[in-house]
Amino acid sequence: MTVVEHSAHEDDGPVLEARDLRVWYATDRGPVRAVDGVSFQIRRGEILGLVGESGCGKSTLGRGLIGLLPDGSARDGELEFQGLDLLHLSAREQRDLRGTDLAMIFQEPLTRLNPLMRISEHFEETLRTHEKGISKDEVRRRSLEVLRVMGIPPTRYRAYPHEFSGGMRQRLMIALALVLRPAFVVADEPTTALDVLVEAQIIRILHDLRREYDTSLLLITHNLGIIAEACDRVAVMYAGEIVEIGDATAVFSHPKHPYTRELLRSTISLSTTGLNYIDGAPPDLVEPPSGCHFHPRCPDAMRICAERDPVDRDHGDGHRAACWAADLSDGLSLSEDERAPLEREEIAVADEA
Repeated sequence: MTVVEHSAHEDDGPVLEARDLRVWYATDRGPVRAVDGVSFQIRRGEILGLVGESGCGKSTLGRGLIGLLPDGSARDGELEFQGLDLLHLSAREQRDLRGTDLAMIFQEPLTRLNPLMRISEHFEETLRTHEKGISKDEVRRRSLEVLRVMGIPPTRYRAYPHEFSGGMRQRLMIALALVLRPAFVVADEPTTALDVLVEAQIIRILHDLRREYDTSLLLITHNLGIIAEACDRVAVMYAGEIVEIGDATAVFSHPKHPYTRELLRSTISLSTTGLNYIDGAPPDLVEPPSGCHFHPRCPDAMRICAERDPVDRDHGDGHRAACWAADLSDGLSLSEDERAPLEREEIAVADEA
């Protein structure tokens, strides 16, 4: 995997900041801790990658940031967008922000586009919903402008969704999100089910968005290669928590958390001679393990890992990780009993399914 350098917007204040943010779902068994106390910032024009296994809470976090959560869910903590306290806005105030200031690019564009409506009608509906009184000429001008950035010719403006390829439909979803020029966009698996050539095109488009609109993005994916190519920083999520966050180059070159390291080992490349994987499966988020949630699967687990929650510490240049083993390697003093290797229980085949 090639990790590329990215330009950072360090002089700008955060567009969005989460502090101890929680998103829980109500179930018959008790609350599901889908997002359990995450903290991070996203600066103007920055692309933050969010990576982790399926079920770790990535999509819930993305939806929670812009308030697109189902009934029976709850948010808590602090969440600020350009100085606004999002968690204490009314439902109407939150709806007014979505589209014009906050946007989301969903997975599977064919399920999000109305097959009976032309692309021109999608844009007209989007713009007139949020910008009352906009003229037909302005709708067409704005729509064709963003389609040009996406590489879609104006001759396709009145086509139907089924007349586009999968990659083109994904570009249309991005265009519909950006035609209102939002300041912050959540892109949830925007390259899922696309071939590698189309993936590369989408990555280039994401960089174009930053240059054209100075848009901030949260890019959710399980593809570490896309994170390395497209993102300034990366946040690694496990069992509802961000266990490591920092500059993408630093995190991939010198991972501090064993989970990050094992994810990187599981990546397939041209030099791969065998398949690596992480034993076991993500934990039950109704009753997560004590201490560090990763300790039942962690090859570096110590006794303290099962007993006490790790502290989120800065390991230099904003590279943060919540891991006792990382703290120990950086000189933290632990007792002989605390740093004794933890005996891992045998993982049954059923637990891995």
